This record gives sequence, structure tokens and C-alpha cells, in this order.
Amino acid sequence: MRIVVPAEDEKGLESNVSRHFGRARYFVFVDIDGNEIKGSEVVEVPFEEHGPGDLPNFVKEHDGEVVLAYGMGQKAIGFFNQLGIEVVTGAYGPIKDVVRAFIEQVLEVDPHWKEKIEEEKESGHIH
Repeated sequence: MRIVVPAEDEKGLESNVSRHFGRARYFVFVDIDGNEIKGSEVVEVPFEEHGPGDLPNFVKEHDGEVVLAYGMGQKAIGFFNQLGIEVVTGAYGPIKDVVRAFIEQVLEVDPHWKEKIEEEKESGHIH
């Protein structure tokens, strides 16, 4: 299985999950075999601007099967689902911890991520 996580920086498994999926400059692709992390790869997003479907296609081209993200719009979730890619929202914290929790089926997600992102937009404090 190949899990994909938008990252705050290029530190791979040591990065934190980016709060804003569409603004992430780096994605960490994590290869899982059974319950083990077999490897990871940091890939920089190859375009400055993107339109609907660009990021889902980018993930698909890199063989991503599951996306663990904090916030993501319904349109993007729809594009991923059309490509057969599962999306989990509300994931936060260090990427290696999030991936491990997902593998072990104990991932705790923030059920209030939408409200928090809306508050950030309204206050102008988007990270």
C-alpha cells in the first residue's frame, strides 16, 4: 500500500501534516507492507498553480492509494474518490505517527477541522 501525506516541509516522515492540502509544497509517499513502513519518498509538487484535479492526478501518477490529510475540500475528495484513492481528513501531527496510527487502525482525527479552517480564513491566519 502507498499512503500519501501533504507535508509542512521536506523532512519526510519527520515532517508534520500540512493543515492546508492544496497549499502543501511537499508530499510524503510512504510504502507500507503488512504493518511495516518499508520506505518513504518526499516529492515536491511540480507546479506553482494548480486547478481542480491536478493534485489528485499527481498523487495517482505516484501510485498513491490512501491520502491522509488535515483539511480538504469536497471537490478534491471527489476527484480522489473517482481515481479510486481513499481520503482520510482530520489527520494531524508528525507524519510518521499519523501513518503508524493509520496502519494500526488507531488514527485519531480532528472532527472539527472544517470549523478550524473556516475560522483561520475569517481571521486571516492561514498557515
